[in-house]
Amino acid sequence: MLRRTIRLTLSIVMLMMATLGGMLSTAGSAQADECYTWGRTLSEGMSGSDVTQLQIRVAGHAAYGEVIAIDGAFGPATKAAVTRFQQAYGLPADGVAGSQTFSKIYALQDPDCTPIHFTYAELNKCNSDWSGGAVSTLTAKANGLRTMWKLEAMRHALGDVPLTVTSGFRSYACNSAVGGASNSRHLYGDAADLTGSPSLCTLAQRARYHGFGGIFGPGYPDHGDHTHVDGRTSRSWSAPNCGI
Repeated sequence: MLRRTIRLTLSIVMLMMATLGGMLSTAGSAQADECYTWGRTLSEGMSGSDVTQLQIRVAGHAAYGEVIAIDGAFGPATKAAVTRFQQAYGLPADGVAGSQTFSKIYALQDPDCTPIHFTYAELNKCNSDWSGGAVSTLTAKANGLRTMWKLEAMRHALGDVPLTVTSGFRSYACNSAVGGASNSRHLYGDAADLTGSPSLCTLAQRARYHGFGGIFGPGYPDHGDHTHVDGRTSRSWSAPNCGI
């Protein structure tokens, strides 16, 4: 009788442990993120707002001279960018965005959706609300976010060295005050001027692989002390002293 009681008690304990283990396992796999949480695996041929959110975060992993379209359509270019993102962070590289890919993105972003090494304040030293430029405040801020994710990819490719942004978004007033071009991309919020280490030429050369349509650096007029990158869709590069 005692043996049966002991076996029954052990069986109940084991059942309770198994149930608790299953609950913990389920809780661990149900990952959520303060900024944005993907609810499905994404692959080529799919579309939707979740694809757009993915594209924003992998657009900096473009091919040489390529600008990834942020259009919500998971095409070959997006697949290739996802693959390069996976390779960059040591993940299985199949071009399919699943739990491992999303978990890495969650680890790379802050609650406000900015990548962990950049901030909205860093990309906008002009004002606090992204107003007064060539586009709406919402568009300017969204462009700033896209620029930051490209810079995050570039930073990682350079060995996780800090990148110094001296100028990002500018209102017309701020742009005029610094003598910026009347059609400057800074007015759109998708530009950044970089200084410091690594060298300006290294920055200009590396930017060619991270989705920047505009790159201007040493040898281009008035760019001897910084490298400019921006998100225009057509290629316009000039840094003659750097072989660009």
